[in-house]
Amino acid sequence: MQETDLIHDETAGIERLLEIMARLRDPQTGCPWDIEQDFASIAPYTIEEAYEVADAIEREAWDELKGELGDLLFQSVFHAQMAQEAGHFTFQDVVRTMSDKMVSRHPHVFGGESREKSAEQQTRDWEAIKAAERAGKAQKGTLDGVAVGLPALLRAYKLQKRAARVGFDWPSADNVIAKITEECAELVEARDTLSHAEVEEEFGDLLFVMANLGRHLGVEPEAALRAANAKFTRRFEGVEAKLAARGKRPEDSDLAEMDALWDEVKADERA
Repeated sequence: MQETDLIHDETAGIERLLEIMARLRDPQTGCPWDIEQDFASIAPYTIEEAYEVADAIEREAWDELKGELGDLLFQSVFHAQMAQEAGHFTFQDVVRTMSDKMVSRHPHVFGGESREKSAEQQTRDWEAIKAAERAGKAQKGTLDGVAVGLPALLRAYKLQKRAARVGFDWPSADNVIAKITEECAELVEARDTLSHAEVEEEFGDLLFVMANLGRHLGVEPEAALRAANAKFTRRFEGVEAKLAARGKRPEDSDLAEMDALWDEVKADERA
């Protein structure tokens, strides 16, 4: 099958997408925008697409999820094409690496180990395997391998989780709550007496400890904040709807009225 036939063959699978990507990057006949891109310029789109996948799942928008997963897959294909052009690796290398990793990390499925383990034991085994992989990559420090490009709240959670594995952790959630109280007091003091940079530092400390509290409570902070964002959006849109029923917009209202409508929206949700 010729390349042009493959591109227009709707029954073709991943090979069709790989060929489309190669054509988009062709220096002579490709798309000027795609040709100009590099890893750094595409990375923000990759992050954005991952969040759009999470958003579709959060909203249970299953029809949208298919397209969002396709967008995320295309990001992997884009990076792999650029890597192939630079002589680093190919898409097939990416597939092979992931397949090998999944097989090696699941000896209870693909090897001789017993599946008669608790989920907790399997998690411990998983972490032990990953630790051995990090050692093989010459990652010696406890925090090595926690990606710098992660969203800050998620990275805080992962850094604290990694440190806890070696015993650097508060004994209980009560200790974390006490630390939050301390950080809040420091933030209030900083607000009144310190520079903006120092206030920002104290605020960052508070967020960092809040992430740790989530870990102690078994709550993933990034997911919790996404849920809180969704709840706020839903309720504020409810306030806007109630204002619209009165022939008003938020800018035509005031805090007292909107706060009362907010309580009404909350009551409606509980009803």
